[in-house]
Amino acid sequence: MSTERPSAGAGWKYRRRRMPVTTPHEAPVHRHRTGSRCRPSCPPTPEPGHRSPVPGLLAVATATGVAFGVHALVPAVNPSTVAVVIGAIAVNIGLHHPSLHVGTHVASHRFLRLAVVLLGLQLGLQQLLDLGPRGALVVVTTVTVTFTGTRLLGRLLGVPPARSLLVATGFSICGASAVAAMEEVAGGDEDDTAVAIALVTLCGSLAIVLLPLLREPLGLDPAAFGSWVGASVHDVGQTVATADRVPGALTTAVVVKLSRVVLLAPLVAGTAVALRRRTPAAATGRRPPLLPLFVAGFLAAIAVASTGLLPDPVLHGAKVLQEVLLAAALVGLGTGIHLPVLRRTGGRALVLGLMSWVLVAGVAYAGVQLTGA
Repeated sequence: MSTERPSAGAGWKYRRRRMPVTTPHEAPVHRHRTGSRCRPSCPPTPEPGHRSPVPGLLAVATATGVAFGVHALVPAVNPSTVAVVIGAIAVNIGLHHPSLHVGTHVASHRFLRLAVVLLGLQLGLQQLLDLGPRGALVVVTTVTVTFTGTRLLGRLLGVPPARSLLVATGFSICGASAVAAMEEVAGGDEDDTAVAIALVTLCGSLAIVLLPLLREPLGLDPAAFGSWVGASVHDVGQTVATADRVPGALTTAVVVKLSRVVLLAPLVAGTAVALRRRTPAAATGRRPPLLPLFVAGFLAAIAVASTGLLPDPVLHGAKVLQEVLLAAALVGLGTGIHLPVLRRTGGRALVLGLMSWVLVAGVAYAGVQLTGA
């Protein structure tokens, strides 16, 4: 009998296959079919028997109805805030059953992107004309300083770059919708998105209560208060809820706020270009898209709205649908807010969010006072 050992080519079946070993910090990041990046613990595919989105979407629809019901009973409470809280409570008390995961994922990603597109129908070139040069200066300066300053603060605090970028975008532009628009470019995971959404929701909700109390001590008349709110509060719904508490401030606040939202697409595209230049595809295996498809849809919606061809009932219906889709998406995003994860990784991000909130409010106030916008 020959004692010759098998050759490398013929003896492959005798060799033990070595499996890669990963630590919790090195766990691979999986992708769902929607293209979003999941936290390391999420499965690459749904469990057998749990692949239908229907149960999760029904749960999201129920929670969305509850959110708007609470808003109807207590108008000062924004439905977006309630939606996030419901999702967060559900996942942290064990109600987010695996059979719901596919549906809540669809809501948190696809619904949010549809909401961003429909948001464009609320905008138009007329808003920019109504704003005037001084108002435009306040908006551009506030967005630029807040975005840049938050990124720098995030670096000083040691917040991961993707999370810092999402927080900076949400606070400088329009909350959850802006976070969604920047998500693909940032390249973070679902925890980064959830933390950013939680922070803009928290601070925007606090603004509804605190900013009207500061109006008289800061010496702002209703119009100036509206400009301050529009330039500093994150979400459109939160802006309306805050300005509505001061008679005469709402119209100005909405015009200024929507003018901030117009800057969403240029900010996303500019950030994508900067990241593509800084990080070659060969180094990362992927390059951030110059403009995500749904952000291009957002721009197209602005163009359509600017033509004036859409009748008011259609625009009103689109606005209502956008609010419902946003609330539904935030229910899904709320299920990504795991308290253990926040305790482990969210402390510095919370400090960053609070500092960014103070920064955007301070810069907007200084701009309103200096320009008289």
